[in-house]
Amino acid sequence: MRKLVLTAAASALALGIAAPALAQDGPSENAPFTGPRVEALVGYDKINAGSDVGSSDGVAYGGAIGYDMQFGRAIVGIEGELTGSTTDARTDNLLVAGDRLRLKAGRDLYVGGRVGIAISPLALGYVKAGYTNARLNARYRNGNTTVEDSDNLDGYRLGAGLEYKVGPTTYIKGEYRYSHYGELAGYDADIDRHQFLAGVGVRF
Repeated sequence: MRKLVLTAAASALALGIAAPALAQDGPSENAPFTGPRVEALVGYDKINAGSDVGSSDGVAYGGAIGYDMQFGRAIVGIEGELTGSTTDARTDNLLVAGDRLRLKAGRDLYVGGRVGIAISPLALGYVKAGYTNARLNARYRNGNTTVEDSDNLDGYRLGAGLEYKVGPTTYIKGEYRYSHYGELAGYDADIDRHQFLAGVGVRF
């Protein structure tokens, strides 16, 4: 997964080299949403972990890189993302009376693409889709016995958002994303995720 994110970053840099005028001068007035970008993200994170474990919410945080190209009002881009989360889910009496299971969200890697429409020279609406790999850290405790393990779950992500320019190269954004990871081995836990994130970024 790390190689996929690095490949996306390399592709963005290669596209930036292929368009030196954009890279040097920043977004143009005719194509304000073109060019490489970096951004910081933070927001609400909810993980549903099936009937055995239930659901829990917390705060997601991290960063992303990307590259967009504008054709008239249409925008096409690629992006990679690394986030963490405070979210965990806990349940008691799962297998026997008195036991406890805790599932804590770890790092989440994402690589994908987005397409959008320039609503105005300042505002961009978009949808996105791609591959996500999330780590879940599990801790099971029964009396004096504690077992800890982690699992990396492959899944897909769908999302939609709005980006708004607040300066010549800076922007803010709001985004909703849904991620589905499938079943967690050994538990009745079909994992999916809902997130509402805000971001601030710079386009070069």
